[in-house]
Amino acid sequence: MKKNVLGNTGIEVTELCFGALPMGPIQKNLPNEESAEIVAYALESGITFVDTAQMYRTYSPIKSAIEKTGIRPVIATKSTAASYEEMEKAIKEALDEMGIDYIDIFHLHAAKANPDVFDIRKGALQCLLDYKSRGIIKAVGISTHNVKVVEAAASRKDIDIVFPLLNKAGRGVLEGTEEDMRGAISLCGQNGKGIYLMKLLGGGTLIDEYKECMEYAGRLDYCHSVAVGMVSKEEVMYNVKYFNGEKDLDDIIKIKNKKSVWVVQPVCISCGKCMEVCHSDAPSFDHTGKAYIDQTKCIQCGYCIPSCRSFAIRMV
Repeated sequence: MKKNVLGNTGIEVTELCFGALPMGPIQKNLPNEESAEIVAYALESGITFVDTAQMYRTYSPIKSAIEKTGIRPVIATKSTAASYEEMEKAIKEALDEMGIDYIDIFHLHAAKANPDVFDIRKGALQCLLDYKSRGIIKAVGISTHNVKVVEAAASRKDIDIVFPLLNKAGRGVLEGTEEDMRGAISLCGQNGKGIYLMKLLGGGTLIDEYKECMEYAGRLDYCHSVAVGMVSKEEVMYNVKYFNGEKDLDDIIKIKNKKSVWVVQPVCISCGKCMEVCHSDAPSFDHTGKAYIDQTKCIQCGYCIPSCRSFAIRMV
């Protein structure tokens, strides 16, 4: 599998990054042992880059996979911590729970934040920079869906890597269009930032256009890797085959048919838009006031996903 260097960081990664979010408690909630087996299979299949986060709660299976295979991948994690003390706790948590002595990439987890995130969370950012100076963190990044945040990151010397949301349909892009996000990413690339993408398949809604989505990323001037969430060895196998140059797409239908629509409830803002667009009466509010999807009614049409203003609905 082809590898690229993330901008000026010197960190080399495979073009395919294992996205750990979907297997964790806030989406598929796979048993730890099963998740560990999937990550281990990904590492043994040649993927050298894993993306996770404090809120994903997937550190344990990553640790188990490293122990099982003896393979230490490049690890990117992130935290929503705002203060120095909170971020320091998040760093120590990541080190301890993954059983590692350094973290390759640590992001400010700022999916929906505004450009003032760097001021509002300056304590957390300073903590990351201090730990970078000590060699415990190799690169500092920002993870975001917001065009304006990507634009702001481009000129900041304290940000090494940018992890933006982008797909060919522009689904989930905040404060701008798909074209605007491409422009912001190009600006980051020109300034030597490492760039890898999230949500290239639009949360699963663009799975029928898998090849086109991947080719879209390949045409971008600055895209060093693509994070793809995977919840089975079958999905790992298919993605690895594709990135190794095997372009037979027959197996993607099998993967698609196993996916279902879920609400990431901590992200849900209870706007009710999903209920307005659904023809099957599958979404409703539960006792907590958050949306959930009745899987016995859902036909996986995906109409609810682009309607969600908080990008809380995913196909996994």
